[in-house]
Amino acid sequence: MKSILAASALALGLLLATPPALAQAPAADKQQIDAIVETFRTSIIKKDTAAFMQLFLHEAITWTGVVTDTSIERLYANRPDPKLKRPAKYRNSSPRKFIENIAKDHEQIEETFANLRIDGDGDVAQVWFDYSFVASDYKQNWGKESWQLVRTDAGWKIAAVVWSMEFNPVPPAPKSSVK
Repeated sequence: MKSILAASALALGLLLATPPALAQAPAADKQQIDAIVETFRTSIIKKDTAAFMQLFLHEAITWTGVVTDTSIERLYANRPDPKLKRPAKYRNSSPRKFIENIAKDHEQIEETFANLRIDGDGDVAQVWFDYSFVASDYKQNWGKESWQLVRTDAGWKIAAVVWSMEFNPVPPAPKSSVK
């Protein structure tokens, strides 16, 4: 009986032990995921569709934005006919549609990130942050954004993007007409 208990204790100890290579993985994962966040950000600024699309597991990932109740009410209140359909609470799209719309826009566009948090176990990870979406120095919307990532043979890939959207209640300044 003692030998069975000793063998069980030894097996449990081996299972709970973390090899040195795995102990360093979280820092390496964090560096790789930080690089994905930076590529995401700079791809938007540069309007680089190819670099942007390389970040994703595939094109049909979850890509869903949820409009805040405050923004919904404000959008609905400004409708000329209150009988018109209320704006949608959530919006589904795809990373390709997102970056292609940015690429064809003539304005300077940027998504800023703050309070970035990364959590993972070496195979799956979550990135969570506050964001602001800015076009030509006008902050269009902001909120929280969450990415789910998976580690593949080709490195970390974004498998889902979900975010909240609070729309700016102040309209952008009129564009000056320079002739």
